[in-house]
Amino acid sequence: MRVLKTIAGLQAYLNDERVSREIGLVPTMGALHAGHQRLLERAIAENDRTVATIFVNPLQFSPQEDLEQYPRNLDRDCQFCQNLGVDVVFAPSPEEMGIFPGQNERSLAVILPPADMVTGLCGPFRPGHFAGVATIVTKLLNIVQPTRAYFGEKDAQQLAIIRRLIRDLNIPVEIRACSTVRDELGLALSSRNQYLSASQTEQATILYWSLEAARQAFRAGERDSKVLSAIAAEKLATVPEVQVQYLELVDPASLQPIERIETAGLLAIAAYLGSTRLIDNVILRDRQPIIAIDGPAGAGKSTVTRHVAEALDFFHLNTGAMYRAVTWLVLQAGIDTDDEPAIAELLQSVAIEFLPTDSPTGMQITINQQDVTKTILSPTVTDSVSAVSKLPAVRSALVRQQQAIGKKGGIVAEGRDIGTHVFPDAELKIYLTASERERARRRRNDLLAQGELNLSLEQIEKDIQRRDFLDSTRKIAPLRKAPDAIEIVTDNLNIEEATEAILNCYREAFSKRTK
Repeated sequence: MRVLKTIAGLQAYLNDERVSREIGLVPTMGALHAGHQRLLERAIAENDRTVATIFVNPLQFSPQEDLEQYPRNLDRDCQFCQNLGVDVVFAPSPEEMGIFPGQNERSLAVILPPADMVTGLCGPFRPGHFAGVATIVTKLLNIVQPTRAYFGEKDAQQLAIIRRLIRDLNIPVEIRACSTVRDELGLALSSRNQYLSASQTEQATILYWSLEAARQAFRAGERDSKVLSAIAAEKLATVPEVQVQYLELVDPASLQPIERIETAGLLAIAAYLGSTRLIDNVILRDRQPIIAIDGPAGAGKSTVTRHVAEALDFFHLNTGAMYRAVTWLVLQAGIDTDDEPAIAELLQSVAIEFLPTDSPTGMQITINQQDVTKTILSPTVTDSVSAVSKLPAVRSALVRQQQAIGKKGGIVAEGRDIGTHVFPDAELKIYLTASERERARRRRNDLLAQGELNLSLEQIEKDIQRRDFLDSTRKIAPLRKAPDAIEIVTDNLNIEEATEAILNCYREAFSKRTK
């Protein structure tokens, strides 16, 4: 592992290593703990190179806050990162980041978040904080130019602002959110927890239990913001040592107050225990689960996905059909399959719909209101779909549509990057796989059924190995097992058994959620 303290050194390292590499960025202020560990482990699993930054950002502290007392131990943090397998730690000084002692904020170029995103929650109590966060995060994204950047859901307001920043400034990075890590009593992990005494640590768990009381009411059907907030406030009041600064229920994306949860609500708390300020939150999401099934070609994903969707009465999101529909549209428009700018413009006004029918497949596929259910299976489309689907502009456009379809949940989707790229927040992720020999055997049987004779099992296996290599090393959304995916090996399973294995995972996961 390298520890670098200058922008020039970091960029020299990245320029030397970046060819065909995906980079994961985990910005931190040090004092690393198990919450940071989850961010780092996910970044390591999903990228070729992981950069952890350790920088206590002066811009996000007001004069009354604990900048000088904030815990610092660079040697310990570097050892922490090295033990996990981080590739490089970037630990610049304030001066290296363009911040000098006594410098007036007016002499800095700063990034100002939208005003309506800082009028609530922490905004009024920490003036200038989110401008400081946004400025340094933007600098780090420009310096590292990562494929993905990782942030914790505990800092929900920060996460929402960064997502908005990325969208509004067209910064080419994927933002990955990781769920809050808690101790055995439920307290959200934070670098500031070390300020708490043993008795205060126990008292602080009331933040979690207050949120949990509201979540149980939400699961029971309560949707009114005032009622849910009152339930949390009543629970908080049982520990008078906890001085509540705010308790608000807002839209998770816009951060605007809501009267009733229609799709999702963010219930957030900030409170003091002595001089230590703590925050916590919960997302109350009114959606059915998403099941994402990833895995290599030939593992049986398509058939099993359809069976799982039928068993649960969920929508089967056939992403392959979407790529075929776009390919058909490109061919109809007379556009060359490698003319990415023209295809990108074409896709700005594309609408793909899945409509229920009485057909054997139970689904009609339309693109711009034209029924293409049968035509997308034509040899012409089949011959061109790989060339079209590999284009970044196509993948980006279809991922947006797939995520829009999945907004309310209740879907089962399969692919080679569904759980890692399209639905990284899916409630259940499955990695369906099989040995290369077994996948080759299945492929040969399929071809024999189609009349293809004189097939070499060894050659088919070599073809599968090559495809696996290409899928796992492609620049855009490569094949990887998500860190939180459940792996199911199907070598000795038929379709029904593989389906039942996934259904058992679903039952186990959601029986726990309802307890």
